[in-house]
Order: sequence, then C-alpha cells, then structure tokens
Amino acid sequence: MISLDDIRAAHTRVAPFIRRTPMMTATAMRAPLFDGTLVFKLENLQASGSFKARGATNKLLTTPKETLAHGIVTASGGNHGLATARAAALASVPAIVFVPTTVAKEKVDKLAAWGATVRTVGRVWDEANVAALAFAEETGAAYFHPFGDPAVVAGQGTVGVEILEDTADLDFVLVAIGGGGLIAGLSVAFRALSPKTRIVGIEPTGSPTLHACLAAGGVVRLPEVTTRVATMGCGKTETPVFETVRQTVDEIVLVEDDEMLEAARWLWFEFGIAADLSGAAAVAALRAGRIAVPPGARLCVLVCGAGAEGTLPATP
Repeated sequence: MISLDDIRAAHTRVAPFIRRTPMMTATAMRAPLFDGTLVFKLENLQASGSFKARGATNKLLTTPKETLAHGIVTASGGNHGLATARAAALASVPAIVFVPTTVAKEKVDKLAAWGATVRTVGRVWDEANVAALAFAEETGAAYFHPFGDPAVVAGQGTVGVEILEDTADLDFVLVAIGGGGLIAGLSVAFRALSPKTRIVGIEPTGSPTLHACLAAGGVVRLPEVTTRVATMGCGKTETPVFETVRQTVDEIVLVEDDEMLEAARWLWFEFGIAADLSGAAAVAALRAGRIAVPPGARLCVLVCGAGAEGTLPATP
C-alpha cells in the first residue's frame, strides 16, 4: 500500500504544518502498570487534537488545487473530521463532515469552531460515509477517506518515524485501531526501522474490525458495531489496509468501552493527560492485562487523541 519512502516524503511535506509532539516517560506513578519502561507519544497535543492531522494534511498537500474547488467532504467519528476541517481551513475551502449520532458533542463543537458544516447521518461511521460519498458525487467536493487512502496512511506513518527517532530499543508499541490507517502506516515504518519491536493493535469489543478480518483470513464486514466510541467504530476496513496489517502487526487485542473510560481517567489522574477514549485504548489494554509484558520491557503507548471524557467526574 505504501513504503517507508512514502512515509519519509510525507514527513518532509507535512512538517511545516503539524507539531512534532513530545515523548514522555511515565515516572512517579502511584502504581506502575508493569515492571519496565513506559513511554507516551502525546499525539493528543497534535494540531486539531489527534494524529489525524498528519494524514489529512498529507492528503491535502498531494491533491491538485483544482480538485479542491468545491470543498472537501469526509465522514468521521470525530478526529479525522477535525483534521479535515483544519486542512480545508489551510486551503481556504469549505469542509463538510458527516458524523454518526455517537460522535462526542465536544468534537462536534470543535468542528463548528473550525468552520466545518456538520451533518449527522446514521449511528456508525459506515452509514455516515455512504452519505459523504454521495455528497462528493453530487457536488464534486474532494473526498478525504479517513483510513483507506495511501496519502492518508503515509501521513499517519510519520508518527512511527518520529517515535523511533526519539526513543530507541522499543520492545512494544501499542496502537489504537478504528479503520486501521494509523496502525498500517506506523507498522510499515516500524518494520523497516525497528523490526524487532512487537506491534500490538487495540480495538473495542464492540468494533473488532481488523481482529475479525485476521480471524477470517480476509476482509469481512462486522454484523454490527456496538461500541459507543465513535472514533473507533468501523464496520469494514479496506483490503490494502488489511493486507498491510496482516503482514506487519503481531497481535490485536480487544478492550471494553468502560475499560477505555477508566484508562482515560487514569491518564488524567496520574499525568494530567486529557485523552479521548481512543487515546486511552492502549493504556486500557495494559491495565486490563490483555498484553503479556515481560519484566524490563520498553513499551511505547500512542496517546492518539484528545478528549475530556477522563477529566469528568464519574456519574452515579
């Protein structure tokens, strides 16, 4: 689908328009999660609030200007929509973002603040995406796929290059999965630059998209998506994404929505990190014991998105 050269070219291309987010070693915790070193890549501090700014910006910069004349349209559970709205603002063209009913209100408010027109269609991303594709066909707006476009995947892969430039000798890297574009791009970078690192993906039990594909040996559509985490809800991935994941990812584990919420609260309590539930998914897998981490391991968690869920008091 993409190569390391594609990722390196994307990294050079998008660098003036995104933030190089920090790495943070988790120290002075009340109770360490395992006997080893834990490092966070804080993409919740990225422009627009998530790693998605990388892919959407690379897509923008590789799209002919005349193609953007009628604006940009996408479908999103929130984070890709925000990144696309920001990309449209950079290009001074309109953005139309179709979202499912499960999208967090906080992300809808941010979309409006970026100047996007928001249209709510369906309960899951797949339904919103049908409407976005129809809109693109009717209006000529440029469609930005959130995970199935090689330019987007190459952009997401730039986070892997940065992690490996800033942190050496990683035994594990943990990555949340929605449609799979992030883990596909990152895993291409890691396999080329740090082949010994074990790559683990995390999906919700209510949207085990890639997990189901790996079990079936090919791309399948989930019979239903029940997760309430809109940024991770996806009924079907794209074949090139699946093939990349099958060849490069070591393991995919599943977590419950409530485990992600508790992990977001833990990140806020321990470190003051405001992560959305997808951003807390990797920590949730660690806290729930889904990943066997040997003593002394060096592990990187990608905190992929910002959100206020973990900062709010628990409801009775």
